[in-house]
Amino acid sequence: MNRTVLVTGASRGIGRAIASAFAAEGDRLIITCSRSEQELLNFKKELEETFHTEVLASVGDISSFEYVEQLFEQITERFGGVDVLINNAGISYIGLLTDMSIDDWNRIVSTNLTSVFSTSRLAIPHMVHEKKGKIINISSVWGIAGASCEVAYSACKGGINSFTKALAKELAPSNIQVNAIACGVIDTQMNACFSEEERAELADEIPAGRFGTPEETAHLAVQLATGNEYLTGQIITLDGGWL
Repeated sequence: MNRTVLVTGASRGIGRAIASAFAAEGDRLIITCSRSEQELLNFKKELEETFHTEVLASVGDISSFEYVEQLFEQITERFGGVDVLINNAGISYIGLLTDMSIDDWNRIVSTNLTSVFSTSRLAIPHMVHEKKGKIINISSVWGIAGASCEVAYSACKGGINSFTKALAKELAPSNIQVNAIACGVIDTQMNACFSEEERAELADEIPAGRFGTPEETAHLAVQLATGNEYLTGQIITLDGGWL
């Protein structure tokens, strides 16, 4: 489709699957990650060779507004702007709130929530100028229900859900749609902390009887980014009927 698509946190898991899905559609890609430089560069090469598309790879701290500004300078120079923004970057913290330091809290919030502000803030002017655009935020069911021992993560995802609804109203007159995918248990490295027994018990709690896949999340993201100009401000739960 020759759109320009920015996917944050794209070196692995859901972000990687989303980038691949958009590349398969013929879109240009900007992919980012915070640490796994070689992994990201290998993925860039894979996308270019497999889908014959243009890919800009960038490694940096997505929680830093200064880094995001520099990223968008590169994007503007090379592509003009972003047509589809996928805010996927995120980290987790599992533990009691009383054991959490203020530094841990700030790191989670800046990476998971402030980054969504930064990328959206800098992507919107081009979208408004073009009178079209899609912003898709990757959220979590814990942003709806809350998770014990994941208070900071849940708070960030709840914030993303409210951010999505509010920004959708703000941008609807400019024909820009903002939606979120609230993922349930998706089979990624973030869930590697579970033992096989714990995985089986968790799968039994899900009516669909299994974890979701990154590819299923990616398929939904592509659907949301294609057409659907009246669909905005929605938190779409992808959880196999879990909650």
